[in-house]
Parts: sequence; C-alpha cells; structure tokens
Amino acid sequence: MTVAKCILLSEADNVVVANGRIEAGEALPGGAVALTVIEPGHKVAIRPIAKGEAVIKYAQAIGRATEDIAAGAHVHSHNLIFESGRMPVVPPSAPVEATEADKARTFMGYRRADGRAGTRNFVGIVASVNCSATVCHAIADEANRRLLPLYPGIDGFVPIVHGQGCGMSATGDGMMVLHRTLAGYARHPNFGGVLMVGLGCEVNQLTLYGQKGVAAGKRHFNIQDAGGSRKSVEKAMGVLAEICEEVGNLQREPIPVSEIVVGLQCGGSDGMSGITANPALGAAVDILAGVGGIGILSETTEIYGAEHLLAYRAASPEIAQKLDGYIKWWEDHTAKHGASIDNNPSPGNKRGGLTTILEKSLGAVAKGGQTPLNGVFGYAEKVAGSGLVFMDTPGYDPVSATGQVAGGANVIVFTTGRGSCFGSHPTPSIKVATNNALYNSMEEDMDVNCGVIATGEKTIPQMGRELFELIVDTASGKKTKSELFGYGDNEFVPWHLGATL
Repeated sequence: MTVAKCILLSEADNVVVANGRIEAGEALPGGAVALTVIEPGHKVAIRPIAKGEAVIKYAQAIGRATEDIAAGAHVHSHNLIFESGRMPVVPPSAPVEATEADKARTFMGYRRADGRAGTRNFVGIVASVNCSATVCHAIADEANRRLLPLYPGIDGFVPIVHGQGCGMSATGDGMMVLHRTLAGYARHPNFGGVLMVGLGCEVNQLTLYGQKGVAAGKRHFNIQDAGGSRKSVEKAMGVLAEICEEVGNLQREPIPVSEIVVGLQCGGSDGMSGITANPALGAAVDILAGVGGIGILSETTEIYGAEHLLAYRAASPEIAQKLDGYIKWWEDHTAKHGASIDNNPSPGNKRGGLTTILEKSLGAVAKGGQTPLNGVFGYAEKVAGSGLVFMDTPGYDPVSATGQVAGGANVIVFTTGRGSCFGSHPTPSIKVATNNALYNSMEEDMDVNCGVIATGEKTIPQMGRELFELIVDTASGKKTKSELFGYGDNEFVPWHLGATL
C-alpha cells in the first residue's frame, strides 16, 4: 500500500501536513517541491504565502505569516504568529449517526440506590486537606491488603488526596471550587462508598460536606479526634468493613448506554491530533449523542480561537453567550498574571508540528464531533442533559479531567500524539494514539491506534465506531491499559484558585 506523504485537509488550505518525513526536493500537491526536510506532523506551504497573509489549515486561519513564505517552505513558529481574528465559520458536516440498534443498547454497569449509573465499583478515601493525605494513603494501602481479598466485587480502595484545604480563605472562588470538586467525587457513581478523612483544624471542615447533594451513606472523621495517625487507620478499617458489606457483593446489570458520560481529553498533542484521533473521537461522540449519552468537551484555553465554531453549533443563544463569558474570563485572568492564552502550545506540541493556539484549538474542538452544543457548565459542576456539553476548565490535563470526573464523567477518553501517560480514579481512561510511531513505541500505554486513519487503512467514521464500542466495553468492565498499570491515584488535581494565605 502506498501512503500519501502529505495530507491536504481542505481545498481552501494553503499548507499540507507531513504524513511521514518529507525530504528536500520531494513533490507536493499543486506542483511545489519541499525546500527542506519536513518532519512528520509539521506543515509545508503548497503555494506562496505573503507576509501578513493568513495561513489556512482545516479551512480556518491558524495565524499570520511573519515573512514571505515560498511554496515548499516549512511553516512553523519561525514564520507563523498567532492572531485573534476569526475566519467565517465553515458549516459543520453531518454527524455520524447512531442506529436504531445503538439506541436500544445497554452496558453492564452498577445501578446505585439513588439511580446513578457507575462503570466501576471502587471505595474512595477522600482527604479534606493536604494534612490528611498521608493517612488516606495508609488507609487505602491497608484496606487493599486486608479487605480487598475478601470482597472480589470491589475494584479497589482509592485515595483521593490533594494539596489544598488550608492556608486559604474559607470563602471565595478557591473554596467554592474545592468544595464542589470534593463533593462531586463523594457522590460519584463509580464509588460504591466513600470515607472522608480530615485533620480537624483545617479551613475545609468536614462538616461542610453534610449538605444536601453529597452522596448518602458517607462516613467521615478527623485524625485529631481519632487519636492520631495509626489509630485513624484502624478506625477506618472498621468503617470500611461496613461499606464492604454494603457494596462488596454488588453485581453488574444492564443499563441504557444513554447513561454513559464521557470526558473528552487530549494531551501531548501533535500535528496529527486534529487529523486522526480527535475527529475519530468526535465521530464516537456523535454516536453517543445520538443514543442520549453525554460527551464533555473541556480545556477552555485549548478551544481559544475556535470557540466561534462551538458557538455556531450552540442549541440556544444563551449557551453561546455563556461560553463567550468564560472565554472573556480567561482573557482577563491570564492578563492579570502577565500571561496570554496564545502561549498555550507546549514545547512538545511544537516539536510535534503544532504552532499556534488557533491551530491546536481547531484540532481540539474536533473531539466534540459535529452535534449541537447543548450546555455549558462551570468547573466541577454536575453536568446534565444529553449530547455534547462544555465544561470550563484549564488546559492542564489532570486539572481538567478532575473537573470532568467531579461533574459525573464515568469514562474518560484521552487522545495523545506525544505519549501522555494518564489515569483518573475512579473513572477508567481510554488512551488513543494519533500516529503509528507513537502506538508502536508505547503500545503498553495506548488502547487504540488512530494512526491507521493517516495510512488510509481506516476512515474516521470507522474509527469512531471502534471507539464507541470500546467506550461501551470499558463501561461494562473491560480494563484499560492505564488501569492495568495502576494509574489513577496521583491524578486527582483540583483547580487551585485564589490566594495561598
């Protein structure tokens, strides 16, 4: 099979993406030849681009040329700069449709007493404050050693620890976000039960979590009241034994696929992310939306420059306005800290071929498929409705995924072109490679290879269907590679807002 050396994403584009190493002198579409070596994932001009002219990829502007660019020249950070102006929206193509058979399907999950649907049956040990983190780890270790062998129906005892909870104001955005995040985990359907452990004198008091909306059956105590660290571990064993009796023998049962909530993540992106894995995930989201499930698109700093495409698809003007409000908040927030959103592409992103935040954002938005945007939510807010929704989060993957899980995501799908390693207890994380080289070098971490799209072996709709099937299988209990390795204990990272006092 002959594989095209470059990919033209739209007839409107004036650059193509290298699909493998292009040597100097090799022919390009339109009759140009490469003037230098072009590495995989990087861009090369297929016609002259004048200084100040828009560089076009995905039929959208990704920035302006800072100098005259000859046909065949490498287009990257040295001659392309971010510009916040937006091109007119290209109407989305038709979404991949769910079949009638899809709509009647079920997955094998855990039906909680209050009606929630879980894909795993973990028990959480949640720290209210950094000071109780070590004890929470000790409790989880001891429970996994002593109790887990007695209850094979439990997936494990998970420490949910963090670095906040004290040295902060008891009011304001910081405490509000932390409380909402912890409460979201406490009521998460992938936890059969939760024990919350505090120190006793922290700002983030355990009494705050007795309010309506936090999971019923929650237990909690403070280390100071228990008499110290070792006594806390022993006290916890008694509490956890009670939880095990309640949930240790639960069985999976058929649950409509409409109750699957998928958090959409990308990290360590490269020039192929927006060509292979992200649009394939978008196709899976189209199917999920068609059966009534929810896909949560996030990472506000990584849709910047492409938010107009989401606003165009918003189900109502109010939804579009809410999204725009978050964009404006981020512009103000970054400016206050001497930064700007267009600084987002990381060194790894740039080595992979991405140049500007606009280019990265256009690829990132592809994870949301082509369906309407049906809702916009704040960080860690409980998501509702169906179809594609957006949650305001930073672009930093652990922080973003933490917000999605707190909002109810019971599966995560994470695309990567550079090789991000990630897990997120209590929610299983499916890892998707954007290119063959990554998949072959890190197969032990990657569940799916979307590089076959670039080689022409499979289409985006075909890979979207495969991802949808894997989402259903994972929701039904199939272990992901990140789960098998043991990822997930260290990726709980609530968004830290406000002053450290």
